[in-house]
Amino acid sequence: MAQKNETPILVIALLITLGLVGGVYWWLAQSYDINLSSFTNNQSQTNQQSAEKTFKSVKKVPSGLFSYGGSTTWAPIRKEADSVIETALPKFQLRYTNPTTGTPGSGTGVKMLLKNQLAFSQSSRPVKDKEYQQAQQRGFKLEEIPVAIDGIAIAVNPNLNIPGLTLTQLKDIYTGKITNWQQVGGENQAITPYSKINEGGTVEFFVNNILEQKEFGQNVEKISTTTEALRKVSQNPGGIYYASAPEVVGQCGIKPLAIGRTQSKLISPYKEPYVPSSECPQKRNQLNVDAFRSDEYPMTRRLFVVVKKNGQVDEQAGVTYANLLLSDEGQKLISKAGFVRIR
Repeated sequence: MAQKNETPILVIALLITLGLVGGVYWWLAQSYDINLSSFTNNQSQTNQQSAEKTFKSVKKVPSGLFSYGGSTTWAPIRKEADSVIETALPKFQLRYTNPTTGTPGSGTGVKMLLKNQLAFSQSSRPVKDKEYQQAQQRGFKLEEIPVAIDGIAIAVNPNLNIPGLTLTQLKDIYTGKITNWQQVGGENQAITPYSKINEGGTVEFFVNNILEQKEFGQNVEKISTTTEALRKVSQNPGGIYYASAPEVVGQCGIKPLAIGRTQSKLISPYKEPYVPSSECPQKRNQLNVDAFRSDEYPMTRRLFVVVKKNGQVDEQAGVTYANLLLSDEGQKLISKAGFVRIR
């Protein structure tokens, strides 16, 4: 009988204990904005973006002036988003920082982040294994947070009359195997390939994914900026250049070229119908966002915020910046900047 009498008492004690634990958790959650998912997901700090609509609704925004840098591909996003962020959150101030030596780029941004010169960085390519290792040697970790999708577009002279190129033909042009447009259905005109020379994510993407880590051909001319390269293509009947689609598709002096995995399925980086240079700037070609989103267009990649996970304010700043761009307001600005939103 004694054992039977003790059973209700034990059940009541258990219920009281559970109630106390639940009450303490509720109090902590209300007082310190604790999210239970943060204990079960390593990337929990960025999970809040799925529910946030505006910049002002993003939580845990630190105060201060935060230096960041990196990818030149990100320039249109910086132009559209940063001033709006600072207007909505004046205590969260942003400063794009150029390297003291060399040129800006994804690789340079990660290097500066590893040297504690930046709070976070922007990248148009994933973090490399060696960069993860270097971070661990310095006592912290790196986290890459995807916020947008970008396409790589090919620019040629407006007078070039070919339907497009396959990925294999593009590789052969940049490795020096194909040197005349006649070899791909064009006129008898020598090809002049242009490429940026820096530690940028676009160049690395092109080398790794299109050239399959082959060396550039000796006829490839190295250019310091996309603006200079596009100007040269517009003046050179044999010119060709690759860059982030928002930097190429809407330009007047060049023609964006259709690209395909096979000759039978060439996909344009712009929305049909094509707007010729003669109608520009009154009309401009628009990005083929649907083809980028569906991966029908064969050269796409993700853009990342690279966060320094050191438990300090730099980590908080990087996570905040990613959450801002992943909010509904941030994704709309990413779309306005010419990139594909990922949510």
